[in-house]
Amino acid sequence: MGAAALMVALAVLALASGGAASLQYGFYKGKCNSSDVEAVVQSIVKARFAREAPIVAYLLRMQFHECVINGCDGGLLIDGPGTEKTAPPNLSVKGYDVIAAIKAELERRCPGVVSCSDIQILAARDAIALAGGPTYSVRTGRRDGRRSRASDANLPGIDFTAAQAVAYYGKLGLSAFDTVLLLGAHTVGVTHCSVIKSRLYSYGGKTGATDPKLDPYYAFVYKTWVCPNTPSSDGNVVFLDDQWSALRVDNNYYKNIQRRRGVLPVDQNLYNDGSTRWIVDLLANDAGLFRSVFPQALVKLSEVNVLTGTQGEIRKVCNKFN
Repeated sequence: MGAAALMVALAVLALASGGAASLQYGFYKGKCNSSDVEAVVQSIVKARFAREAPIVAYLLRMQFHECVINGCDGGLLIDGPGTEKTAPPNLSVKGYDVIAAIKAELERRCPGVVSCSDIQILAARDAIALAGGPTYSVRTGRRDGRRSRASDANLPGIDFTAAQAVAYYGKLGLSAFDTVLLLGAHTVGVTHCSVIKSRLYSYGGKTGATDPKLDPYYAFVYKTWVCPNTPSSDGNVVFLDDQWSALRVDNNYYKNIQRRRGVLPVDQNLYNDGSTRWIVDLLANDAGLFRSVFPQALVKLSEVNVLTGTQGEIRKVCNKFN
């Protein structure tokens, strides 16, 4: 086995390891009267996707913001002052209404059975498949937590170095390979000019300086048409992937990083560090590999610090504790 193949094999083995032992495939089978819980979730997500394709980006982002803070326990869904939802990094999270609609339908069919935290994971999984991504199975049986504090919302920064990103996810039991895969969720979604203007106009704190790691042609396009250096452009949309691919879950994100076209600094930094560059190259050059391992990283994230058994609760509505 060659060195590159060995590295891939070891990384895939690492992806497959871990998980919460008390979660199960098909946990809700036979527990919701005659209803198939996962089919109900899928039908509602499918209907929403048909009307609003960006829902895939909303639900993927929600899973990230949920699971990295105290685990996948539904804390992000809680309304009220001082909750996770009110933390600055979470103010732009969307998709809560889809989760609420799914919960309402499941409560109608089988009250007090399906957790909000499971709904989040199932909904993100189904949206990914609808956006051209891989289909995959997830284990369920999560319980909803009873803690939601804005002060807990320590999320990774958009300007993290590769080492900082790997260290952040490492604290959650995830590997460097996982980290690069999870940032691949930026294959869908958008940011805004206000987020990237420092790369264009004041890189390194120097007035007029542009990040030299950004492809010069892309920098020119952003500065000329997308994000001119005026306050009125702050809210303009910037696609995290090429616009033609920004609603598709694919490996084009990694190809853009190879071309120095990563939109967020943390994205491009994956290629500026030799310890993660080889992973970017692997995923950029092999769409099949991305499709097979991206779900495994999402599953690992979805099983971080979950509550099961008699822990926590099953909420009646997702935005309030019982």
